[in-house]
Amino acid sequence: MKYPRYIDLPPAFMAQGTIRLPGSKSISNRTLLLAALAEGKTEIRDLLSSDDTLVMLEALRQLGVQWKQHGVSREYEVEGARGVLPNNRAELFMGNAGTAIRPLTAALAALGGDFTLRGVPRMHERPIGDLVDALNAAGARIEYTGEPGYPPLHIRQSHMHAHELRVKGNVSSQFLTALLMAAPLMARKHDVTIHVIDELISKPYIEITLNMMRLFGVEIEQDGWRSFTLRKGQVYRSPGVVHVEGDASSASYFLAAGAIAQGPVRVEGIGRASIQGDVRFAETLRQMGADVAYGDNWIEARSNGVLRAIDDDFNLIPDAAMTVAMLALHAEGISTLRNIGSWRVKETDRIAAMATELRKLGATVEEGADWLRITPPDAIQPAVIDTYDDHRMAMCFSLASLDGARRKGAQICINDPGAVAKTFPEYFQAFAQITHRQPS
Repeated sequence: MKYPRYIDLPPAFMAQGTIRLPGSKSISNRTLLLAALAEGKTEIRDLLSSDDTLVMLEALRQLGVQWKQHGVSREYEVEGARGVLPNNRAELFMGNAGTAIRPLTAALAALGGDFTLRGVPRMHERPIGDLVDALNAAGARIEYTGEPGYPPLHIRQSHMHAHELRVKGNVSSQFLTALLMAAPLMARKHDVTIHVIDELISKPYIEITLNMMRLFGVEIEQDGWRSFTLRKGQVYRSPGVVHVEGDASSASYFLAAGAIAQGPVRVEGIGRASIQGDVRFAETLRQMGADVAYGDNWIEARSNGVLRAIDDDFNLIPDAAMTVAMLALHAEGISTLRNIGSWRVKETDRIAAMATELRKLGATVEEGADWLRITPPDAIQPAVIDTYDDHRMAMCFSLASLDGARRKGAQICINDPGAVAKTFPEYFQAFAQITHRQPS
């Protein structure tokens, strides 16, 4: 898909309609790796089509995993490699996909071989040291070929026999996810326990990991959030067919649009039984005064007057919390988003980026190491928004064009809208479907 250098969004006085969500990035890449490691063939339905999943698919192909796509659909068939990847040497390009490079690093270290993993320049600024430290302490041989603590990496042939691993949990939950997914490769002859040092952030993403592992036949025993034990001899087995849920983080933009600009807006593909933590965003909408309804496979939001400011801890939903920052722009009062330190090590430094771009819209913004305080303007100002090659920045700031109960939306120009290709290539077309623009 080709994208323009920028996209103009005129003010919109209403958001209304239904959106079918793309597949969850977190579930899609976890499913691909587990299917590759499993015994048997896995049919994957509604896989996300995006830059991050393409990176994982290409990496698996280079590692010798056989997969095919059914025509131009989002259905794929993956032939499991039974815990032994065919190619034990490869040079892998991981783009800026944290959900690909981190689990693959752990799996490849556990399997043994000679691998290099690199990405785009921003990936080489995103920390991976806590994961590498945990793996090397357990017998892996992983070297940094650039800045210590960051990709690119060189994984050398090694034999991991450790019964226990320790990993820090306060920077990214993806490090623990990576070790959990690789645990069956290390627990062929003995139990393996993973201990979490410090506070574990983003716990709902670990719940996704555990749910997906259970789907593929592997059970993890938990001692709260402090330790995770895998009993020896468990192997991944294909469940046959996996349906990928719609992406709950992407749902937040459309639900927020309904809460800001009359609504109702309904998203299909997630519902009350979703395994994704970001469905909690709908409860945040309720706290801020929106009307929210649920079905088995849908969620709907509409405005109930002026939104209320919020002061809350968003450690459990860091991605969807970016959308809360945009809701704060339309709310009555000062909003504070706390415990969002993980924003600093995402696709960009999201705390700094969000503060900079919100100020362009007229908001008063204070920022700390792990918090953001937003005082909305009397009127949203027209602005040219930079996206920092960050898909969520591009999607979030579309909401500034919407008319809310308290203030009117503004003319918004979003630079580099192609950043959305990372997780939602058709985002701006979908946003246009639900927004009603003022006549010229």
